[in-house]
Amino acid sequence: MNLPYQAMLEQATDSVIYADQTGIIRFWNRASEMLFGFSAEEAVGQSLDIIIPEYLREPHWRGFYAAIETGRTKHGGKPARTKALNKAGGYIYAEVGFCVVVDEETGQKGALSIARAAAPKG
Repeated sequence: MNLPYQAMLEQATDSVIYADQTGIIRFWNRASEMLFGFSAEEAVGQSLDIIIPEYLREPHWRGFYAAIETGRTKHGGKPARTKALNKAGGYIYAEVGFCVVVDEETGQKGALSIARAAAPKG
């Protein structure tokens, strides 16, 4: 069966971002553009740091590389509420689920996140 995977990911109503094992964005859908404000052209090829607040980068990268190495995420795929940056430099809150993706042919790993806006704590 030939499914339109690219179109499904592109047209999903939740943000879908794929980063390679070094944290470079390789896929960024329309919902990501709406949530974070960066176009796909601006985001693809950039580090995930464009959406990670500076004070969260060290713990983010520690967890990211641990997940890439072990193949498992800290939350086991369950969504977590987090703070992120938008293009304007402001903070947004998002519910984000992560998983490690492994290419069965090459063994290359990356990270997939699916996110949606969340209300600020309060």
